[in-house]
Amino acid sequence: MKRHLISAADLTRDDAVLILDTAEEMARVADRPIKKLPALRGRTVVNLFFEDSTRTRISFEAAEKRLSADVINFAAKGSSVSKGESLKDTAQTLEAMGVDAVVIRHGASGAPYRLATSGWIDAAVVNAGDGTHQHPTQSLLDAFTLRRRLVGRDAGLGRDLAGRRVTIVGDILHSRVARSNVDLLHTLGAEVTLVAPPTLLPVGVGNWPCEVSYDLDAALPKSDAVMMLRVQRERMNAAFFPTEREYARRYGLDGDRMAKMPEHAIVMHPGPMVRGMEITAEVADSARCTAVEQVAGGVHTRMAVLYLLLGGNEPAVSHARTEETK
Repeated sequence: MKRHLISAADLTRDDAVLILDTAEEMARVADRPIKKLPALRGRTVVNLFFEDSTRTRISFEAAEKRLSADVINFAAKGSSVSKGESLKDTAQTLEAMGVDAVVIRHGASGAPYRLATSGWIDAAVVNAGDGTHQHPTQSLLDAFTLRRRLVGRDAGLGRDLAGRRVTIVGDILHSRVARSNVDLLHTLGAEVTLVAPPTLLPVGVGNWPCEVSYDLDAALPKSDAVMMLRVQRERMNAAFFPTEREYARRYGLDGDRMAKMPEHAIVMHPGPMVRGMEITAEVADSARCTAVEQVAGGVHTRMAVLYLLLGGNEPAVSHARTEETK
């Protein structure tokens, strides 16, 4: 793996499979009475969040603490950033403190790349979401969930998602999750279809390694997994569809639509869910919905990423598994 994780497009198939296999090892640690590993003892990780977050921030913090790292949480609100301090000055402050890794979420696309390549800080940089650009660890945890559900936990080790069909539905235009998933799932061999109204598809989407459709009902019977995305109103400055009711009628997933999916197919959502719009309560609370499972997998996957960036390039607890099987 490279020193930083900025984009899902930076990962080779071998990189991605190594992370997913290591995440499986981390999941086994979570089943133990004591869920901690000493892998990052003495290392300091800063969670540098310039945007609000619940799942991602808490997931990274849990992952870091389970690896025994020293954790510093930084929120832009209430910090010198709210007084006008630049990213450069913030980075140099962290450098002076001797941090080993920075997990950054920023509203500006490209901010993590700038931090990683600027020379301002000598630390590994992990992109926890930048603008409408990338969210690589989200795509990794989604791939982790897909592989477990569609390939199998033990049989999935060393395997990719070749031939699996994943449909991503909703606000593609503003979604860094969609961009990251298209990149990573294509690398892992999956066939991806984007479904959205024309107004919520980005310019140049025809060059992405996926298919594009405007018809959700036609895509559902051919899908192994359907990922529903929230409409990101906070990033919109215009009307992209007539009404919420019309959007839900055309692009929302309800029980009748879920019944059109193959029996083995799953429903995914990166959260937060807006029940009644892109997904109904019936679907969100069904056994086929993996939203909560994705959150759990997020801790394992982010443990794997941090371990591989800071700790080594082999699965963290392989030796422990060998001892257990003797």
